Amino acid sequence: MKRIAILIAAVCFGVSLNAQGILGGSVSGNFQIDMQMSKEDSVIGAQKVNEKFLSNAFANINYNAGDFSAGFRFESYLNPILGFDNQYKGAGIPYRWASYKKDYLEVTVGNYYEKFGNGLVFRSYGERNLGLDNAMDGLRMVAKPVSGLTIKGVVGKQRYYWEDIWKTDNGLIRGVDAEFSLNELIPAMREIPTRLNIGGSFVSVYEKAETRFVTIGEDLYKMKIPENIGAGAFRFDLSHKGFGLSAEYARKGQDPNAVNNYIYREGEALLLKANYSIKGFAVSLEAKRIDNMSFKSKRSETGNMLNVNYLPAITRQHSYSLMAMYPYATQVNGEMGIQADVMYKIKKGTWLGGKYGTDVKLNYSRVNSIHQEAIEGYELNQRGTEGYTSDFFKVGDELYFEEINLEVNKKMTKDLKMNFMYSYQTFDPIAFGHPECDKIFANIFVVDGTYKINRKNSVRGEIQWLLTEQNYGEWAKGDWLQLTAEYNFAGQWFCALSDQWNYGNAEGEKVHYYNVSLGSTYKTTRIALSYGKQRSGILCIGGVCREVPASNGLFVTISSSF
Repeated sequence: MKRIAILIAAVCFGVSLNAQGILGGSVSGNFQIDMQMSKEDSVIGAQKVNEKFLSNAFANINYNAGDFSAGFRFESYLNPILGFDNQYKGAGIPYRWASYKKDYLEVTVGNYYEKFGNGLVFRSYGERNLGLDNAMDGLRMVAKPVSGLTIKGVVGKQRYYWEDIWKTDNGLIRGVDAEFSLNELIPAMREIPTRLNIGGSFVSVYEKAETRFVTIGEDLYKMKIPENIGAGAFRFDLSHKGFGLSAEYARKGQDPNAVNNYIYREGEALLLKANYSIKGFAVSLEAKRIDNMSFKSKRSETGNMLNVNYLPAITRQHSYSLMAMYPYATQVNGEMGIQADVMYKIKKGTWLGGKYGTDVKLNYSRVNSIHQEAIEGYELNQRGTEGYTSDFFKVGDELYFEEINLEVNKKMTKDLKMNFMYSYQTFDPIAFGHPECDKIFANIFVVDGTYKINRKNSVRGEIQWLLTEQNYGEWAKGDWLQLTAEYNFAGQWFCALSDQWNYGNAEGEKVHYYNVSLGSTYKTTRIALSYGKQRSGILCIGGVCREVPASNGLFVTISSSF
């Protein structure tokens, strides 16, 4: 209770300062509190929770005065809601910073987030829904000495729950990034429609080497663990009217770690993207190859924390729950993937377009393993060796994920909008470390409609239907049906009722996962309550995933900004 009181006092103090305009500056911020109550439910696998309420909370307080800005974030996990690592248990101020920006130079001390290019060699970010935060603590500089040139430099260590990172042996990160806009740098190119940006990055991680031994055959060897791991990347972004082409290639030095089974193979990653658009039509193509690109500031870490880089997924990110039941997680040790999107707007007044036109979207994605061959005389991925050889252009035999989506958005009348979706998914649980489970083949249908009753009131209905003959563990067995009804009033109130039914479960109970929710928004404040059952499953954002346990109870969220 003492820590909660401190949080409330900090928010009130921030509001007071804002009202006063202290020191000629201004204070702003936001806060959010999530509270969960869950009871034991043996049918869905919800575990007993000893506490009445679990809670996650945070409050950001920011001060701005001309070229100077500063702030801090208070966080509280007392105790963490279900699915969050218990190492978050506690409260305090893990994020504080100060920044000065003048002319062409910006300097930040303390905590910060940053990304070089697509993040293949460096990305520091937080994702609250995943319980992920690898914020840097140190120094960040951004310089723009001439128009069209941006140089970034970072040095520091990454957050690791509540640890005092400066008292640990976690790796020290140093990096530099430069990006050139040739159209701004070269006067003759400023007015032409073709735009070209190029950039490059280099990042090193220093971590004191521990003594480690490995057995190869009948012989015992002492491993030579490198203390400095370097990674570099090059990228470009080209556009001309409706056409765009971008690419980034990254390479990492020898980095034996717990994720790659302590092999000495160098890593590499390639991202390619091309797109073209005209009025009413757009198409985009993406390709990716990743080979041994786990890059952490602590070589023994295997979870989502302490990732130095970010390897984006090139599969569609779904918002519908049954569409997202089998999401894909990026395979950092090796994968090859493609994705294609086609969007077309059928004109108004045509048979298919109708009075208001029709939007059609087609999406296809596929991810395979990379080709791997054992090094002569050794087992595949044998610890203490280079692990394997790989043909860069050869696709591996294992299909991790494949999906085809068709989406049709249509305004039926002035007041009725409809969304129709179909997806066929192939999902291999081996990607989540479950080789014992069968490969999933699923057909998924969605019908979503919103009817505007009047200027202030609207109602939305949703049907989701998943068909599969396979099971994934205890929480995803057979066919599913979900029904949702939602009512909105003046954009300020909403209430919803949903039921997710595992009616195709042939091995156990056909469980109804019902949920009732109610919420209100007033200016910048939002309050939402939900009560019901939540199945266990997988939550993924951008190819980074965590497993979510089952729960049965109440969930409350309060958020606001000032």
